[in-house]
Amino acid sequence: MRKNKMVRVNPGVCRWRSLWVLVCVLSIGLLYLNCSPKYSNLSPPIDEFQEFSTTGDTLVSDNWWEVFEDDQLNTLMDTAMRSNLNLAARWQQFIASRASVRSQVSVKWPTLEASAQTARTLPEPDFVGGENTQLGFLSSYELDLWGRIGTAVNAEKFRSEASYFDYQALSLSLSAEVATTWYQLQAAKKQLQITEDQIKTNEAIIKLIRSRFVGGQIRAVDILRQAQLLESTKEQKIIFETNVELLENQLSVLLGKQPQIAISMQASNMPVVPELPDAGLPLDLVRRRPDVKQSFALLLAADRDMASAVQSKYPRISLSGRGQLRSNNFDNLFDNWAYSLAGNILAPIFYGGRLNAEVDRATAIKEQRLYEYGQATLVAFREVEDAMVQDVKQTERLENIQRQLELAEKSNKQLRVEFLNGFSPYLDVLLGLDQEQQLRRDYVTAQLQHVQIRIALYRALAGGFDTGRNIEDQKSKVDELYEQ
Repeated sequence: MRKNKMVRVNPGVCRWRSLWVLVCVLSIGLLYLNCSPKYSNLSPPIDEFQEFSTTGDTLVSDNWWEVFEDDQLNTLMDTAMRSNLNLAARWQQFIASRASVRSQVSVKWPTLEASAQTARTLPEPDFVGGENTQLGFLSSYELDLWGRIGTAVNAEKFRSEASYFDYQALSLSLSAEVATTWYQLQAAKKQLQITEDQIKTNEAIIKLIRSRFVGGQIRAVDILRQAQLLESTKEQKIIFETNVELLENQLSVLLGKQPQIAISMQASNMPVVPELPDAGLPLDLVRRRPDVKQSFALLLAADRDMASAVQSKYPRISLSGRGQLRSNNFDNLFDNWAYSLAGNILAPIFYGGRLNAEVDRATAIKEQRLYEYGQATLVAFREVEDAMVQDVKQTERLENIQRQLELAEKSNKQLRVEFLNGFSPYLDVLLGLDQEQQLRRDYVTAQLQHVQIRIALYRALAGGFDTGRNIEDQKSKVDELYEQ
């Protein structure tokens, strides 16, 4: 009879084989690490940055609305940044993006799972059953030799930064909308006050010309024309009253309040628009604007996604460990235990072109983000240029309307004197009065337009500002993980 022989393996040979395998794995890892994709060129597709055609001398502060020196506007801004629901929702979106980063960072760490199982098989004599109890744990860890996991973490980090810049861009838009609505409301109230004064003037003139009609010094048609002007002015009053109500409702919603709740704010004059601000260098604008920074962060994320897609084509090396306690009797469960350690290499060979297709998709998205970043940069430049040109021209327009109004006032005074002395027909007085009243309303409208243009200019030049929500607490949780 042939006996089974036990083969003894030299422990030294096993150690040398293990060392040889480890050297091969590290060599492959270094080879792929050298081939790992790097950051590509992320400069915007713009030939050369040109200086702005028009600029001023004053610097734009973070809280740009303070240049108007309006305490009520400052109060409205504080309330809006604290209570606007859209802004609060966007902040929660940023918080969610931070959680996504933490979730992605967790992939860099080993996983550990525990399991427990107990069962009893009956009948014991026939099926050799009995109690079966198991306790165990399983751990696995992927070696990130060529940075696939780290690259994915960086991509998620850039997306989170883009989410924060999106929040900053919304807060900047909200500040501009609050300021615009506030001064639209003040202009509507000013227009309403002018219209009410004009109604009183027109009613007084009707009484005057009616008394002259009795004396035969004026025609009946002149009374009808003046009455028509009076009704037209009353129509304007209705329009401005409607505007005041609608703008108050709009302002309430911006402040996170119900439109049914009246805002107790005193009427304010239109602000004095200061001198043109310093536009700075175009490159500074790109680094300052939150919407442009958001576009650039999305570009960085897409670039890292592309690198991660390339790295997914490389082999993956993972380690796993398993430990288990098992017994048919719970009393001696801890007397029987076993463990195993394993290393795995998974190298993609044939996936039907799926990995290459993913690389092509990620590359195309990266190029898309690059062009979107360039377009966002061009739009930022255009907004500054447009606002500068409009501001200069609106200043000239205001001066022109002011001169027209002064001439109209002088002309009407002279026409009234001539009319009372019987030298001019009333039609000339009526036309001059109508023109003067319209110029007064036009001047307020032009003032409002100038303020709106300046708000747009500050919005185009401004960066982020403190909204009262602290980002440091959110950043510290993630930054600690980046450093590990």
